[in-house]
Order: sequence, then structure tokens, then C-alpha cells
Amino acid sequence: MIRKMEHVAIIVKDMDQSIQFYSEMFGFTVRLRGNNPNREMAFLYLEAQPDMEIELIQDIDPVGEYNESGIVNHLAFTVDDLDASIRYYREKGIVFTSEEPKPTLEGGRMILFKGPNEELLQFVERI
Repeated sequence: MIRKMEHVAIIVKDMDQSIQFYSEMFGFTVRLRGNNPNREMAFLYLEAQPDMEIELIQDIDPVGEYNESGIVNHLAFTVDDLDASIRYYREKGIVFTSEEPKPTLEGGRMILFKGPNEELLQFVERI
């Protein structure tokens, strides 16, 4: 039986750049970084939620081309104040896919943007 969500894996082009992005932009910490003969991997977590991680994967010798839409559908982050988050991350260089947040099914608001590997990311403000 499923007990919890473990991690979201993202295929990355540059491991150092991706770790820097998630660490500096959002405060993730690297828990583990290593490799096997085929790929390099890193597991990152947030201090407030250490049991949910992002796994970054960079193939050392890619076996084929990745479809951009197959990198990951999206990774969502909950924020307390969406407007403040948008202002803060725009100043840090984030370009959002829309000018204004969109409503969520639960009555909250969300906005999308892309990470350094074209992965789709989302900020969600719950009601």
C-alpha cells in the first residue's frame, strides 16, 4: 500500500546548474549525490518537509533523446502568499508563463514557470 509520496524525478542537462537553481531559488538541501556507470543522481529536500524529495538525474551517456514533455509534467510548491512570491521570484529572474495567476479547482490560485531544464514548475496558494 502507498504510504506517502516519495520523490519527483527530473531529467536534467547540467547537474551543478540544477542543484544551484533548486538550492538558491527555493532553499533545497542536497541529501545525497552520487553516480553509477550510467547516470549521476542527486536527492534534494526542504527542511520543512524532509520526507518528500526531488531526484535530479543526468545521464552520463544518454541512451536516446528525451522528449521535453517527458522530463516531468510539473512539480508544485505551496506558497503562503502567491503575489509576494511572484514579486520575489520575478526579481530573482523567474519568468512566469502568464502575467496573472490562474484559479485552482479548490478555489486557490496558481502560476506556472520553467526550471533550468524546461521542467514545468508551479506555485500554489491554497484557500
